[in-house]
Amino acid sequence: MSAPLLEVKGLNKHFGGLHATCDVSFQVPEGRLTAMIGPNGAGKTTVFNLVTNLLPASSGEVRFAGRSIQGLSSKHIAGMGLIRTFQTARVFPGLTVLENVLVGRHRLLRCGLLSQMMWLPNQRSEERNARTRAEALLEMVGLARFRDSHAADLPMGAQKLLEVIRAIVAQPSLLLLDEPAAGLNDSETAELAILLRAIRDSGITLMLVEHNMPLVMGIADEVLVLEAGRLIMAGPPEQVRRDPRVIQAYLGAETV
Repeated sequence: MSAPLLEVKGLNKHFGGLHATCDVSFQVPEGRLTAMIGPNGAGKTTVFNLVTNLLPASSGEVRFAGRSIQGLSSKHIAGMGLIRTFQTARVFPGLTVLENVLVGRHRLLRCGLLSQMMWLPNQRSEERNARTRAEALLEMVGLARFRDSHAADLPMGAQKLLEVIRAIVAQPSLLLLDEPAAGLNDSETAELAILLRAIRDSGITLMLVEHNMPLVMGIADEVLVLEAGRLIMAGPPEQVRRDPRVIQAYLGAETV
């Protein structure tokens, strides 16, 4: 088993008398793909928001790469290599598809302001490498033909794929994906599955929240099951899909 890249211990979030998460603890091993499932309102997105400090935790601890990230800004956390996407696709409407992808590369640029202003050779080389990688990823998910189109003109499913691509080019150590298959048709979902496997195999650790059970069971190394803010079980897909509680609550007997 790989060393944990993300460690969550006793995570609680209270909104007045409402307990959104209750003593949630889990680990995300480095180099693996971990999925979190559960019905609407189970607290899955809240867990992501707590991990990335979009919401302050009532109690508990979150450690990333061995370091506590409690109290750090979301921007600081992203700079450490923990990057997330959101349920609703977020694209830059004034930019093309390719330009949207290249925005994700911004945090990795090494050239200084002078090199950029004078278009020095090292700046040109860096830009070429970023463009080549971005175009290859767009080709992988079938979006290459839209590279010069305005991102906001894409269908919602394509925008979701674009957001995943933009996060990948930032080369995160850990990528959190919040319902990446939402709004995708069967073909797009199959392309997403190929992409997520390729991301994991490239060495990027993944954690996703997802309702598409065939997708989860087909690509996840481990599945976490959340119910009413509590983690009720964790294990490999085959173990999770055989658990009576999961069958009754999330999967339904006909899908097992």
